[in-house]
Amino acid sequence: MIKESAIDKFLDELASQNATPGGGGAAAIIGAMGAALVAMVCNLTIGKKKYAEVEDEMKALLAKAEALRHKLTGMIEDDVKAFDAVMGAYAMPKETDADKAARSAAIQEALKLATDVPLRCCHAAREVIDLAAAASAKGNLGVISDAGVAVLAAYAALRSAALNVYTNAKIITDKAYAEAKLKELETLLSGAEGVTEEAYELVKGKVS
Repeated sequence: MIKESAIDKFLDELASQNATPGGGGAAAIIGAMGAALVAMVCNLTIGKKKYAEVEDEMKALLAKAEALRHKLTGMIEDDVKAFDAVMGAYAMPKETDADKAARSAAIQEALKLATDVPLRCCHAAREVIDLAAAASAKGNLGVISDAGVAVLAAYAALRSAALNVYTNAKIITDKAYAEAKLKELETLLSGAEGVTEEAYELVKGKVS
């Protein structure tokens, strides 16, 4: 059943000699898994009399988590396209000065795309962290450990996607652009570890 699903196919492709899907796609799917687990906790909290007071909040969390899950899943393909754009730009001819100028410009544009895509993944993962933290605080105790897994997955996705932002921003010649993107990234990373650790310890206290 699950083993025969697309999961095996994706992992086979991830493990292959092909460069894509790679770390960027893995970061996106890890973040999507975190969002899916938030949705699971919400679905198993909604409708329970014991949690009637938080039902509206859980419904709101569920809607956000599902939207983020689909957004992050779509980023797997976005990451492949961004990588292909960079490789395509590097493969352009460089025989003449005009060729070299066109190639250089194409590389820089592709690198910007390859920075923007993982940065969008970071934004989404950071949102999932906050949703998972809320689910950890108020979700059904019977599945609260899943909220803990969700926050850890989202944090892993955030830091993993950040590596691709750092990698590509470093070789962008438009330094103002690169610095702005790195500043945006640092804002997302700031406080994420604290929220994650607090949620993890909260869940750990509830299950132990």
